[in-house]
Amino acid sequence: MNSTAAEEEVLARAADLVRAFGAHDREAYFAFFDPAATFVFPTEPLLGSRAAYMDAWASWEASGWRVLSCTSTERRADEVAADAVVFTHRVRSTTRDAGGEHELDERETIVFSRGDDGAWRGVHEHLSATPEEA
Repeated sequence: MNSTAAEEEVLARAADLVRAFGAHDREAYFAFFDPAATFVFPTEPLLGSRAAYMDAWASWEASGWRVLSCTSTERRADEVAADAVVFTHRVRSTTRDAGGEHELDERETIVFSRGDDGAWRGVHEHLSATPEEA
């Protein structure tokens, strides 16, 4: 199956997003998301905007939380409409908080939409734990 140009662009954009997250680069990371983006995480209520996620991130940081690394595998991008691509991957992150270091193995879906300026931005993110058998 041949990838579309949009799918290739989103795969590159997602790789940059993962690098920013893994480097705990808050400014660069949040720039990948539309202000109206929504976020579903297993440990949080629905975060209904980028600003809500930024507030949650700041509260985690205030508790000593930090991203130490992040890798992405099993990457896939599927163009579902003219200006929408669904990106899925398995994401492994190492974080640190007051309780020590934690290894996370999760699956993530990010819906990217191309804005009027031509840039792809995440408009929805859903994160879930990877099942044991995966």
